Amino acid sequence: MNIAIVGTGYVGLVSGACFAEMGVNVVCVDINATKIEQLRQGIIPIYEPGLEEMVARNQNAGRLTFATDLGEVIDGVDIVFSAVGTPPDAEGAADLSQVLEVARTFGRHINRYTMLVTKSTVPVGTAHRVTEVVREELQRRGEDIPFDVASNPEFLKEGAAIKDFMTPDRVIVGTESDRARKIMARLYKPFMLSGERMIFTDTASAEMIKYAANSMLATRISFMNDIANLCEKVGANVNMVRKGIGADTRIGRKFLYPGCGYGGSCFPKDVRALIKTAEQNGCRMRVLEAVEQVNEEQKGILFEKLSRHYEGDLRGKTITLWGLAFKPETDDVREAPSLVLIEKLIAAGCRIKAYDPVAMPSAEAVVGDRITYCRDMYDAAIDSDAIILITEWKEFRMPSLSVLERTMRHRVILDGRNIYDSEEMAEHGFTYYKIG
Repeated sequence: MNIAIVGTGYVGLVSGACFAEMGVNVVCVDINATKIEQLRQGIIPIYEPGLEEMVARNQNAGRLTFATDLGEVIDGVDIVFSAVGTPPDAEGAADLSQVLEVARTFGRHINRYTMLVTKSTVPVGTAHRVTEVVREELQRRGEDIPFDVASNPEFLKEGAAIKDFMTPDRVIVGTESDRARKIMARLYKPFMLSGERMIFTDTASAEMIKYAANSMLATRISFMNDIANLCEKVGANVNMVRKGIGADTRIGRKFLYPGCGYGGSCFPKDVRALIKTAEQNGCRMRVLEAVEQVNEEQKGILFEKLSRHYEGDLRGKTITLWGLAFKPETDDVREAPSLVLIEKLIAAGCRIKAYDPVAMPSAEAVVGDRITYCRDMYDAAIDSDAIILITEWKEFRMPSLSVLERTMRHRVILDGRNIYDSEEMAEHGFTYYKIG
């Protein structure tokens, strides 16, 4: 089978490489000529474990190629996947301009039956808009070429995207066409050999599933952060509470970890987009409105704890940040709690030293030279008045407290992910703060 994937961002590039790994002939298309040339040279624009090797392997095998014009390659493919960006507009709604432009290009150039599959996260009803746009383009051409539109939302976790794609827990396909169902079932069959996990729905339901799934996960995070903050007030241990409620099989243990707020390219954007979709349809997502409010407040909680420790006087203090990415195994700093914390610390007159294994270039592109980027976690801790753990990278899990004792100015550690042991910190003379 031959497919094209428009958009070489996180979703498009990972999807293209994984389909190619299973023997599909894939051409990844992007209008950014510089990006395409870099990909041809093996330069990967994102950090994802295993992706660089997979791209190179399939390029060498001839199954994965890159192009800048969908119109030039569309005659040779059976399916076009749209994996372009849907950034939030000023009001929080998803911007569909790139999605609709792909649909226009599709309608201008198809000459035989072809499928157009939306993989981008889009509001409910987008598939119908895409169908209308394609039909308009065909009418302008005076053509009556058969086509189908489907929705195939992605559920990839940054840092584990390849595993998620190769062994998915479910594949959602929304379409009203039996022909499209058969084509998509054939395409995904190599990924289903260990068990059938495809769920076929109508397009509106498929579009809603993506938003609802991310919103539920975001809700669990904000709920646990609310519980953690209450535990701190009443003297309960949030880790014990988390284990206790997670043991209930109706609740489960996943996404019940308190922290300093969620970030990334999906949860914040998708929660806001679903809230906006509800508004446009005369509804209110009152739970999600609270989820978003809790999360924004949670991003400031580490600053509040630090400020209380130093009685509101942070001017001139040197603060170390361990981690900048919104989560481990990615260089993504979009909506990251670190960015909120950095702005608050700078406004308070602090000097900031930071270390992240892979996300420092991404952070520097946003923050610039207003903070100091260090060569390792211990270099960042020299002469520090406090260490703030933001991202739970593995190398941060067992720090040498004896080294920190000798190099820090003051023994203060704020743990934004609750990965350290309070008693061990106390034994080494550290003042230790966690979430809850």
